[in-house]
Amino acid sequence: QVQLVESGGGLVQAGASLRLSCAGSGRTFSTYPMGWFRQAPGKEREFVAHISWSGGSTYYTDSVKGRFTISRDNAKNIMFLQMNSLKPEDTAVYYCAADPRSHITTTLYNYWGQGTQVTVSS
Repeated sequence: QVQLVESGGGLVQAGASLRLSCAGSGRTFSTYPMGWFRQAPGKEREFVAHISWSGGSTYYTDSVKGRFTISRDNAKNIMFLQMNSLKPEDTAVYYCAADPRSHITTTLYNYWGQGTQVTVSS
């Protein structure tokens, strides 16, 4: 069992950067592959990035490649999403998730955080 808490969201202008954090509780945090998802108003939750349990493998949706970087520190039970060159279309509630039950890009993860709002103004 693991509990996840996101932080780091906010209101920024286009072109700015933000770093989201996802703090996890429980000794099993380091054993779970994890991901970041986002949900804009009126849209379905969508995959953003994934990281393997060790941090050695990452995967991104095309729209954030080259701008976002996912990382984790298992010693501190924390995962990050560094977001650079933010665009208005990145505006959404961002969620972290752990322990996928199916393909990593689906929303079929066993554990979710409560979300943090990211708003990018033009």
